[in-house]
Amino acid sequence: MRVAYIRVSSIDQNEQRQIEEMKKFGAERIFIEKQSGATITHRPVFQEAL
Repeated sequence: MRVAYIRVSSIDQNEQRQIEEMKKFGAERIFIEKQSGATITHRPVFQEAL
């Protein structure tokens, strides 16, 4: 299974373009996180994707 993780750094940013590219790549599950400046250990969606 191909899994994708998308992060945008602000609520104002749109992740739609990234989602479309990940679908073209064949991602079956896409995790999306909107968070800025957090360290990798403070990104709950990233941790879930792992």
